Amino acid sequence: MLVVRDVEVRVGARLLLDKASFQVAPGDKIGLVGRNGAGKTTLTRILAGEGQPASGTITHTGSVGYLPQDPRTGDPEVLAKDRILSARGLDTVLTRLRRTEQEMASEDEDVREQAMERYSRIDAELNAAGGYAAESEAARISSNLGLPDRVLEQPLRTLSGGQRRRIELARILFAGADTMLLDEPTNHLDADSIIWLRSYLQNYSGGLMVISHDTDLLEETVNKVFHLDANRSALDVYAMNWKRYLQQRATDEERRRRERKNAERKADRLFTQAEKMGHKATKAVAAKNMARRAQRMLDGLEAERVSDRVAKIKLPDPSPSGRTPLTATGLSKAYGSLEVFAGVDLAIDRGSRVVILGLNGAGKTTLLRILAGMAEPDAGQVHPGHGLKLGYYAQEHETLDVNRTVLENMKSAAPHLNETDVRKVLGSFLFSGDDVDKPAGVLSGGEKTRLALATLVVSSANVLLLDEPTNNLDPASREEILEAIRSYAGAIVLVTHDEGAVEALEPDRVLVLPDGTEDLWTPDYAELITLA
Repeated sequence: MLVVRDVEVRVGARLLLDKASFQVAPGDKIGLVGRNGAGKTTLTRILAGEGQPASGTITHTGSVGYLPQDPRTGDPEVLAKDRILSARGLDTVLTRLRRTEQEMASEDEDVREQAMERYSRIDAELNAAGGYAAESEAARISSNLGLPDRVLEQPLRTLSGGQRRRIELARILFAGADTMLLDEPTNHLDADSIIWLRSYLQNYSGGLMVISHDTDLLEETVNKVFHLDANRSALDVYAMNWKRYLQQRATDEERRRRERKNAERKADRLFTQAEKMGHKATKAVAAKNMARRAQRMLDGLEAERVSDRVAKIKLPDPSPSGRTPLTATGLSKAYGSLEVFAGVDLAIDRGSRVVILGLNGAGKTTLLRILAGMAEPDAGQVHPGHGLKLGYYAQEHETLDVNRTVLENMKSAAPHLNETDVRKVLGSFLFSGDDVDKPAGVLSGGEKTRLALATLVVSSANVLLLDEPTNNLDPASREEILEAIRSYAGAIVLVTHDEGAVEALEPDRVLVLPDGTEDLWTPDYAELITLA
């Protein structure tokens, strides 16, 4: 259980949340919503104990499981299955048990006897922690999240960003925490895994707070909605499900609009009457009282709610290029003995539109990184054509320097622009005032997405490599990027789980990994998008 009292959340001088009090009790399933940059991720980090509020108190009763948007945690050399099992401390127990079993087969009699004595103690310790049933439970959760056994046997460093994120989600679900804080848990999940996760959360008996742009997940799981209003730095609490929240919020907005209009009309009449009476000395006191009454009437109104601003996204006008600005031949990549893909050939013609499909771990992100020059293939080559100018959007935002500010990142991407023009572009992506001086590392997933897209806008790129560009975006911002994809005149190579993004792209070709099969796009391939 979490109990929050008078918590104030700030980023630098900017107030995100003003004196909020609430609790997350067992059985509460809370959807935390609000526009990108409102402070949802910052708030959940603080609730998880990974940051401190500017003021107020947060009390934890029981354990808390936290899934951040960018879970790059754990020793990269640890096996994926051991990372999951570590949530209950089973990884070390099982490692000791396996080592003891090997020693029991030793030819040295003393080693065998000591190992047999240890084995019963370790086995009892394992049973106390849930035993082999717990190991089976972890495997079952992993399987339902689309993590096959071969992935569980790999070190974390060999996994894709999507696989790492699913490992962390599996770890948190396996931990059985009393309270879970999940930030965009459906990112990188296929359709079957999302359906399973919805069912899991429906049956979860602890307290839950979830940030998600998946409205189906919110509709089927939450029984309360907390709306973080960025314009008012306030948390509006709705003790109801998602559908009723949408109806009630619309009703509340209309009621407030009517109340404000009526109060302003009454106050105007009082001010007018007070002004007329104020010219007469005998009625001066009454006029002042009337004016005070009108002012109190206005002061008692709730602050007017301003519509959330949306980033205006327009991808760059591509610079001139040759007929085929980018070619790849015979690309292969493996991690140790694990082959990711082999013999991939790809030719990106001027203005062409290609979608890359394949199951998680098939190498989609790895291929884009190789095309972008951020990773080396084990075999094959990438050939830049005449006039090639690449723009790369990375799903893990590794093109951003997390130690540099928003403004510094943008200046680096646009050395040809002066600071005034850079600030204008940032303003259109909702970065203004003190926001431009924040380090990129403290930005939410949605803010990082907007900053990364802003760097593309000023790039004059004629070939865009886009890796999950709609992740972490609110619905309005997602529509902006989809429209930008539709209208972009250059070539696009797209990796996505978002059917709407593929529809916006209107691909002419598809590349299916890991086989490297290239084909003309047909609607028959659409069913592979959400399975990817």
